[in-house]
Amino acid sequence: MLPPRKTRTIHVKHLAIGGSAPIAVQSMAATQTRDIPATLRQVRILADAGADLIRIAVDSQADVDALAQIRAQTASLLSVDLQENYRLAAKVAPYVDKIRYNPGHLHHHEKDKPIEDKVAFLVDVAKRHACALRIGINAGSIAPEYDARFPEDHVSAIVACAVDHCALVDALGFRDYVVSIKDSDPRLVVQANVRFAERRPDVPLHLGVTEAGMPPEGIIKTRIAFEQLLSRGLGDTLRVSLTVPFDDKGMEIKVGRELLDDIAAGRFRSVPPNFFDGLNIIACPSCSRVENNRFVELAAQVKQMTAYAKEHDLTIAVMGCRVNGPGETDDADLGLWCGPNFVNLKRGPADVGAFSYDDILAALKRELDQLISAGGAS
Repeated sequence: MLPPRKTRTIHVKHLAIGGSAPIAVQSMAATQTRDIPATLRQVRILADAGADLIRIAVDSQADVDALAQIRAQTASLLSVDLQENYRLAAKVAPYVDKIRYNPGHLHHHEKDKPIEDKVAFLVDVAKRHACALRIGINAGSIAPEYDARFPEDHVSAIVACAVDHCALVDALGFRDYVVSIKDSDPRLVVQANVRFAERRPDVPLHLGVTEAGMPPEGIIKTRIAFEQLLSRGLGDTLRVSLTVPFDDKGMEIKVGRELLDDIAAGRFRSVPPNFFDGLNIIACPSCSRVENNRFVELAAQVKQMTAYAKEHDLTIAVMGCRVNGPGETDDADLGLWCGPNFVNLKRGPADVGAFSYDDILAALKRELDQLISAGGAS
């Protein structure tokens, strides 16, 4: 059996999260929200797979209008993923049950306004509409002030940010919130969540390995983190992030429940000592921010094309959007982030150029071969 958890119980409408409540399994619609038929179909695929909660991203008024129509046509619990405009919370709150904000994005709008005021705005909206909150922190988009305080220590920066935002929300008398601390490296996910839980054992945790990538590697990376955390009694809700075709997104729910069953039954999988050696391809699971559906196909093509370099210690990141893509490819040796018509290629944090979807693989191979020839890999 899974060990008991110490967190308090919060509610997303009728769904209890934390404490002795069952661990909730959720996912995210990968379609563009303003494409109402496609998004409704995605919601139904996830609901049919058994999702307890379904997240949708909103980045514009068109998305807000679409969300209102989606809400009218589904009884599923919906969470909204706010992008860089935190003020959209007031427009989407009537149609959702939970609001996720990223502390690393709060500085983008109204830069002269204190972060405390922005959090107070979000909490007020959540209170008025009986919504829960998720404080969602990604290692690839750490708030600038925490990067400055901990320039060489991502884990300390992430944990400090999470603890500080919990304190802000607590001071406003709001309790229905969870925290997520994610990265594409499951080892960092484990370190950061363990350290956060030591500071705030009462706060429910949402677990996930962001940009885990394609099966089977994406499932293995997720399993590594979940086994280490759930076996410690850490984790109250979870999402498995896989780069798969839209019609297969129900796999995230299926895999999540299988992992829970395995860990509860003590069926742990050993991880080879060299699992993290050699070529590492990370890829985001796709969401409504993706502006060209060729992204999922491209991720698979990158994996296939780079197979010849599997023995080299390099990381290639394939990101589907312009929101997270630029920042979350900085730490990769080679990074791709996709726009509507072009794929942007980076070598470390430096831009190489923008290439068409037809030309990007050749450009990527040139850069990869140069890195290998220059001894940039072992």
